[in-house]
Amino acid sequence: MSLLILVVDDEPDVEMLFRQQFRRDLRGGRFTMEFAQSAAAALQCISAAADASLILILSDINMPGMSGLELLPKVKAARPDVPVIMITAYGDAETKRKALERGADALFTKPIDFVLLRSEIDTRVEKAA
Repeated sequence: MSLLILVVDDEPDVEMLFRQQFRRDLRGGRFTMEFAQSAAAALQCISAAADASLILILSDINMPGMSGLELLPKVKAARPDVPVIMITAYGDAETKRKALERGADALFTKPIDFVLLRSEIDTRVEKAA
């Protein structure tokens, strides 16, 4: 069974950045990553991921249409077993409080600390193994 990480961000360069940061893991088949550029696309990916083991969702907060904070309760309703890490350029206390209240497991600020993110991913991969 393949381990899947879903990254939700409306910025097109995010996919390239993540693929570059995790290229060894992706090439080695340790896990796969899917990318959604909107909350609606993310919900479609989540419902289509029934045959893959979805181990983590990373979602930007500020997106056009449905925000990450609006997406969060929908994700938790569909897949309460999957941890969600919210990503924001604005790491203020109010944003963090809202994200955690709505079910986020953590809040990372941009620019993303990829050492910390890799540690989170390693933990999820080990739990799924």
